[in-house]
Amino acid sequence: MPEQAMELPTIDFSDLEGENRSKAMEILHDACENWGFFQVQNHGVDGKLMEKVKQLVDQHYEENLKESFYQSETAKKLNKKENPSDVDWESSFFIRHRPTSNICEIPNLPQGFSKTIDEYVAELIKLAEKLANLMCENLGLDESFIKEAFSGKEGPAVGTKVAKYPKCPEPELVRGLREHTDAGGIILLLQDDQVPGLEFLKNGEWFQIPPSRNNTIFVNIGDQVEVLSNGRYKSTLHRVMADKNGSRLSIATFYNPAGDAVITPASKLLYPHSYTFGDYLQLYSATKFADKGKRFETVKELAKGSNGFHA
Repeated sequence: MPEQAMELPTIDFSDLEGENRSKAMEILHDACENWGFFQVQNHGVDGKLMEKVKQLVDQHYEENLKESFYQSETAKKLNKKENPSDVDWESSFFIRHRPTSNICEIPNLPQGFSKTIDEYVAELIKLAEKLANLMCENLGLDESFIKEAFSGKEGPAVGTKVAKYPKCPEPELVRGLREHTDAGGIILLLQDDQVPGLEFLKNGEWFQIPPSRNNTIFVNIGDQVEVLSNGRYKSTLHRVMADKNGSRLSIATFYNPAGDAVITPASKLLYPHSYTFGDYLQLYSATKFADKGKRFETVKELAKGSNGFHA
């Protein structure tokens, strides 16, 4: 199917403090349930800091990574018109921030890079936790449920994938990044404001995500939020297309479960189980015209540790 442009769900954080809060919460809930991705505006992350991060990443790529990328085996195969179907047309590295940082192990970073990225990520963690709290509110869970579920002995894990998708001489032969969902939790993307390429699958069609302008941050949901929400919120397939004319910037920060975090769906979101239909009918006869959700909750409570129950 041909790719299509789309109107992204947009969450304006300034709406969460006033009379438009309920509408903003509805947009967020719909985006998480039916899209798996959205963008946020007025999020509180400093715009000048965002621009400085992008400038330093571009500088590092131009000075240290660009030449070696075009001399790599991936580039050589493509120049020979070979189809490197099992590789991605990207130059990337990963920074771990929490629980421990590896930034001092990454060579040739520009002056001020470490301090700037640390300041930026500290603000993103606050944003990720605000979003996690809002998602929990929409799901009817305790506000801290996602953060606590993600926390191992030292709290949630946070890391950033820094990537450039260089100009590609044969974009029809290779993907910038092949189709995948993200393994983790909440992903906050600072992306190029000029070069497109990111696409998400919705309703069986690939849709183009436009470049991010005016300090917007793009957000998508990872597999672990889908599990915690018992499938209510979705992680969505996405990919990056190679581009012949532009070199795309992507700085994706992952707010993830710790490696030792034990992930299980929120019990409140699970359907009742281990009861007989006869027992259910007894309860149903007394609650037929009441709320179904409350009836399910009653069934769950009554069925706990019991071989049957009596309404």
